[in-house]
Amino acid sequence: MRVRKVLVSIHIALFMMGLILVIVPAVFGQLEKPAPVSVLTVKGVINPVSAEYLIDGITEAHDRGYQAVIIELDTPGGLDDSMRDIIQTMINTKIPVIVYVHPSGARAASAGAFMTIAADIAVMTPGTNIGAASPVSLGETMDDTMKAKVTNDAAAYISGLATYNNRNVEIARRMVTEAISIPSDEALSENIVDFVVKDRADLVNALDGNTITTHKGDVTLNLKEADIVENPMGFRFEFLYILSNPNIAYILMMLGIMGLYFELSNPGAILPGVLGGICLVLAFYSFQTLPVNYAGVLLILFAVLLFILEVKAPTHGFLAIGGVIALFFGSILLFNTKVEFLRVSMKVILPTVIGVALFFVFVVTMAVRAYRKKPTTGTEGIRGEIGVAKSRIDDQGGRVFVHGEWWDATSDEAIPKGAKVEVIESKNLSIKVKQI
Repeated sequence: MRVRKVLVSIHIALFMMGLILVIVPAVFGQLEKPAPVSVLTVKGVINPVSAEYLIDGITEAHDRGYQAVIIELDTPGGLDDSMRDIIQTMINTKIPVIVYVHPSGARAASAGAFMTIAADIAVMTPGTNIGAASPVSLGETMDDTMKAKVTNDAAAYISGLATYNNRNVEIARRMVTEAISIPSDEALSENIVDFVVKDRADLVNALDGNTITTHKGDVTLNLKEADIVENPMGFRFEFLYILSNPNIAYILMMLGIMGLYFELSNPGAILPGVLGGICLVLAFYSFQTLPVNYAGVLLILFAVLLFILEVKAPTHGFLAIGGVIALFFGSILLFNTKVEFLRVSMKVILPTVIGVALFFVFVVTMAVRAYRKKPTTGTEGIRGEIGVAKSRIDDQGGRVFVHGEWWDATSDEAIPKGAKVEVIESKNLSIKVKQI
């Protein structure tokens, strides 16, 4: 019996040890699960809105203890100040920042090239390209000296970033000085990017377990076991990003001008004025993110003035034609830049100009017609009406039934009772008539 008890005890002990050997590593494995990875996505222009989104996203990932940030990028470029703010945050954060040019057909042009070269790890998808980073004037025209200064500054900046991350300085510099753009496979062979992968799953496989030497120190990435946390722009950033579109800003300004004008020409309507004010405020916000040419704004306001003058002092359409021309050229000059994605599309300008011109002509014409229309009520409204003399009428007075009402009337000539009369003048509660 003792031997049997001893055997049972041994079996129980072995069973418990087995459980411990299985459960404890599992528990500790859960406790030691690698930190998550944040994914930020930018598709479009680099501007103050996208800069705020990326800076907030990188800062939040650092504060929450994430092991890395992946920026999925597809951009034609953007504003220099916004780009530099993003890059400063990328370089100075203590966690690795991975810029992934994705999906196929995407590009990291201009500001996007700077950001990719500045990343701790640069990755591209097959079918993407990077480069064309020459600075372009967003406002006033640069002379040769100023253009050289700006180009040399940008070339020095991208060279410094390439040197900082051990990338090909010569190719990076030529992206600025010669505006070259290269595909993903060439970017890999020329040491501009570190990997070329077809999707995020391949990216995880390529980077998982690698120890990356960065200026933040050696970082071993554990991506397969980590949670990949999507952090999209969200409603606020999406809304502000839409507002920063030059076509939207242009339409908002036009709607604002039309709404305020309608309210001023028809006091008390309220709704057009409120909506117009909101549209103008949103348009002014958009102008902060765009290279506005105020000559274009003045031309648009001048066009509005011409539409109003055409009705007040008719010129057989000449002022209206001038208004349409001023509105058209003002729209073209509104964002005076050679950068296509920061200009108003001609497909937006033409229908908007025609629609706004028709709106002003219609509203102003209706207002003037209402102003010139003969009154239909009160003492002014009775002038020109036809009535019947209900008594003899002379310069001493008489009675007239006109417009369904009895009136005291006078006449320069005697009018017999029962005669038809026309009201030629009204004053206070008396009218002056003539026989017809």
